[in-house]
Amino acid sequence: MVVRRWRTAVVAAVALMAITSVTACGAGSTDEPGGADISSGSRHLNLVAYAVPKPGFDAIIPAFRDTEQGHDIGFSQSYGASGDQSRKVARRVPADVVNFSVEPDITRLVKEGVVDEDWKKQAPNNSTPFGSVVALVVRKGNPKNIRDWDDLLRPGVQVVTPNPGSSGSAKWNLLAPYAAKSDGGRNSQAGLDYVSELVRDHIKVVPKSGREATTAFEQGQGDVLISYENEAIMLNRANASVPADEQVDYLLPSQTFKIENPVAVVNTSTDKDGAKSFVDYLFTPAAQQLWAQEGFRPVLPDVIARTHDLFPGDIAKLWTIKELGAVLGEGTAAENDGKDLTGWKAVDSALFGSKGAITEIYNAGGRQ
Repeated sequence: MVVRRWRTAVVAAVALMAITSVTACGAGSTDEPGGADISSGSRHLNLVAYAVPKPGFDAIIPAFRDTEQGHDIGFSQSYGASGDQSRKVARRVPADVVNFSVEPDITRLVKEGVVDEDWKKQAPNNSTPFGSVVALVVRKGNPKNIRDWDDLLRPGVQVVTPNPGSSGSAKWNLLAPYAAKSDGGRNSQAGLDYVSELVRDHIKVVPKSGREATTAFEQGQGDVLISYENEAIMLNRANASVPADEQVDYLLPSQTFKIENPVAVVNTSTDKDGAKSFVDYLFTPAAQQLWAQEGFRPVLPDVIARTHDLFPGDIAKLWTIKELGAVLGEGTAAENDGKDLTGWKAVDSALFGSKGAITEIYNAGGRQ
């Protein structure tokens, strides 16, 4: 991979976000990652995604266009905060394939009739072609001696993480310490106490998306960035091309959270066959290898084993949405047609919905 100066690339991306979010879905728009034209072709697909996986798709799309299935398919791309992107597609912004940070952002489209109810069964691994884990990015040399979640609450430590109202990344970032401190939701108050103190005393900057959070950290704000591991990897790779005072290190907490980023075909697509072939390609060994090279964790067992060394770190406990949802959904059957909520439905209802506990913490500025 050609390493470019990350700050320049990210600032340019953010500066163009308003333009991209409007025009990148149009069939006549052009995006040329790495100098390669990806817009030409007799067929056309609109990809609407959350902000962070752009480097991955910049490698994946040209590779897909080199295949027999994708050789005549051009692409337009739109990237932004996951929740905002989902709401755009719900308003019928042109889209053929969506890739969001969290499952509820696709569930919204199911409710709006834009994505089929069985979308998770239309591709392998519950239609999740890649993922990550929650990481902590620190200044080079780790001057604040950050080792685990407790260190973020030390006096004077300032933390950067996005707004969970707009960003899927923010939800993952908060679920990691919540799960660690609550024993996977079994002692929910302990997890909420941690999040409350973090929000009240340590989070001073609340960007809209994971990418904007990275930019804020690069610009010198905060001591610790809670982020996707893939963002941390990309920042670390850029150390060779930035001044010493802009270089970073990253670490994985002993307990962290598995990030799963789903894709879906939009049922209003004018080229469902093309959209399906692109989604299928994301799960091929060739594409999985590209995801890994760009810092995203692959999902095929063979590729996971082959790329293990690309993801250093020792995780004692990796919490999952399935585990957390099973606990937080207990006892919800009476209000949900006789069945306890599970997975993201349980987690979102308990923590991030309009009446969710973490939503209330943010609305109160960290005061419970």
